[in-house]
Amino acid sequence: MKILLLEDDPLLSEIIVEHLEYYNYTVIPIFNGIEAENILFKEQFDLLLLDVNVPTISGFELLKNLRQAGNETPAIFITSMNSSKDVLEGFELGANDYLKKPFEMIELKARIDNIKRHFKIDDSSLIEISNDIFYNCSKHILHINKSQLTLSKKEGEFLSYLLHNRQRLISSNELINNIWAYDSAPTSATIRSYIKKIRQLLGEESIQTIRGIGYVFN
Repeated sequence: MKILLLEDDPLLSEIIVEHLEYYNYTVIPIFNGIEAENILFKEQFDLLLLDVNVPTISGFELLKNLRQAGNETPAIFITSMNSSKDVLEGFELGANDYLKKPFEMIELKARIDNIKRHFKIDDSSLIEISNDIFYNCSKHILHINKSQLTLSKKEGEFLSYLLHNRQRLISSNELINNIWAYDSAPTSATIRSYIKKIRQLLGEESIQTIRGIGYVFN
């Protein structure tokens, strides 16, 4: 699950990031509204955690702009603005939940879990490749550190098959039969091009070539 956190308090931001990363969430911390708006019009997220009183553009204004642009990513406001009027305004702008400061991390986790159930956000397809690299098999999205890369459908299927068969020798014929089962068979050069692509993304050592036999994904 990829989360954008807009919070201008560095200490609170660090606490939230560390807590959510414990549950293997990918959290991108942002400290002002303009920066958050810029990244949200370039990248996709599963959830937005938005403080209201942040520099440049408030959380309210940010969510208003996103909703007007057709972005329906679930959003939770986390703010010390806790009057009934503030809560009402937040929901009218398109928020899905409203968490009042101060709050316990366990409450934040519970509200995120509720959003996941309501919007059917599934983490089961997220595979950990290393401490900083995760792959979402269903969306073909590779998360590397704090950036993400969307693979083509066939690239994604290729990587997914290797991930589900780690440390096992896989022949070119096996790859063809399982990935191109209903498509025209690729050439050996095509297989090598996919191997090269994955090595460029994950490192040369990620795939070992056993000459004349096949490949091993480490």
